[in-house]
Amino acid sequence: MGLDIKQLYKTFTLKELRKGLGVTGRQLFRKKTTIMYPEEKTPKSPRFRGLHALRRYPNGEERCIACKLCEAVCPALAITIDSEEREDGTRRTTRYDIDLFKCVYCGFCEEACPVDSIVMTDIHEFHMEENDERVINKKQLLEIGDQYEPEIAAARKQDSAYR
Repeated sequence: MGLDIKQLYKTFTLKELRKGLGVTGRQLFRKKTTIMYPEEKTPKSPRFRGLHALRRYPNGEERCIACKLCEAVCPALAITIDSEEREDGTRRTTRYDIDLFKCVYCGFCEEACPVDSIVMTDIHEFHMEENDERVINKKQLLEIGDQYEPEIAAARKQDSAYR
């Protein structure tokens, strides 16, 4: 019987409504934290995982040795690699595709790579207009890596203490 009276009191005095309006009232006079995107951007961690890139060695040779560890570790099965052996006995990829719609941007591919070939950049502003653009190929990945190599190297250096 005592429980019913408490419930009736809460209902008739609109306790929950007053509590919610109190939260709203407190937030009303606080400083706003609106970011005027894209003119203003929030800082990103050097460990941010965005668009993928393939890196090259300083002599221009691609780093990927076609070990296929990134393909094996990918939980979404978003990476497809084909390879062939070169005349000097080393393996290199002939096909390296990443389906960006399947990818969950977990970073496992980056962690599995023994030669630091596949990396995830801090590029998060990318889009696709056609369905066939969702798969990014080896040529595109190498172009991204070539274009953003200074930023990638700086982020890797900053993060090296944690690897």
